[in-house]
Amino acid sequence: MRTALSGGTFGPAPRASDDRAVVETSERAERAARSTEHWVVLAFALLAPAGLLVARYFLVPSPDGHGTHEQLGLPPCRAIDWFGFPCPGCGVTTSFTLASRGDLAGALATQPFGLVMFALALAAAPWALWNLARGRDLYAELNRFSTRPVWIALGVLIGGSWIYKIAITLGG
Repeated sequence: MRTALSGGTFGPAPRASDDRAVVETSERAERAARSTEHWVVLAFALLAPAGLLVARYFLVPSPDGHGTHEQLGLPPCRAIDWFGFPCPGCGVTTSFTLASRGDLAGALATQPFGLVMFALALAAAPWALWNLARGRDLYAELNRFSTRPVWIALGVLIGGSWIYKIAITLGG
């Protein structure tokens, strides 16, 4: 027992099991107090596989290499009509749909960035569930990827894919 003279407080000394209980309680409170952004990221991550299923079972890849998005009720892209070359997203839905059907080579040949989007959609749910099981806030984890080199790499990927798409559209 501690006494006031020994520099402690009155009562028994804390035990290691008390420390574990405090840590477990704070972990439970932290899990319960997730940010709104955490739940939004979780919802999108868990819905991403639905996009794969829609692409697989409800869309038919356009043989032109672009225009598949029109099957979703979206208007046709006018970039080719207006400017004579495709927009940066031209062919992404077609590429995504090809990848969802297992034609990875066709997806890459159609629009490389569509294959990147497919891979991200495929990885989103497992990534979210893994981090959720480890007690991490998904929004905070996602922000760890929001660095200058990641944004530069993303810009290079999009730009490179667009240049590729312009080359195959104008050259073919």
